[in-house]
Amino acid sequence: MRLIILISLLLLSVQSVATVYRWVDENGKVHYSDEPKNNAEAIELNGNTQNNMTINTPTKINETPTTEAPINYTISITSPQEEATIRDNNGAFSVSVSVNPLLPRGVLMTLAVDGIITGPAQVSNTFQLTGINRGEHSLVVNAVTQSGKVLASSSPRKIFLHQASVFGPAKKSK
Repeated sequence: MRLIILISLLLLSVQSVATVYRWVDENGKVHYSDEPKNNAEAIELNGNTQNNMTINTPTKINETPTTEAPINYTISITSPQEEATIRDNNGAFSVSVSVNPLLPRGVLMTLAVDGIITGPAQVSNTFQLTGINRGEHSLVVNAVTQSGKVLASSSPRKIFLHQASVFGPAKKSK
């Protein structure tokens, strides 16, 4: 049974290699057929009628990996001093900072008082604070990118803010 099927398939494949004829009708339209017509010419087909495309593979770009070590920035609060006592009834004082090496463009600094950022990020090395309540406070300055990534932080600086009492001096007893 297998032999009969194999022979049938071989005979069919031989028939598929028939001659192709080409002719043009009275309207100028070109026709192709496997049966000869009047004014038809036989066309010889090449063995391979498939389109062969070459695929251009991109050449590998020699990328040198950048293995630059990240820059370590040092931020230190220069003013006020550690455990300094600041006397101001409005709770106003300034914080000065030194940075080594200088920060690149796009890197800003923020000041946090007791863990709360006091204002928008800035380029200046001096922060002006107002309205800070009396008592003990911890100051930390961070260098941050515009996306919010912290590049460096200062060590916490403890300060004391004193304000005059709203009650006035105590009265002496007689």
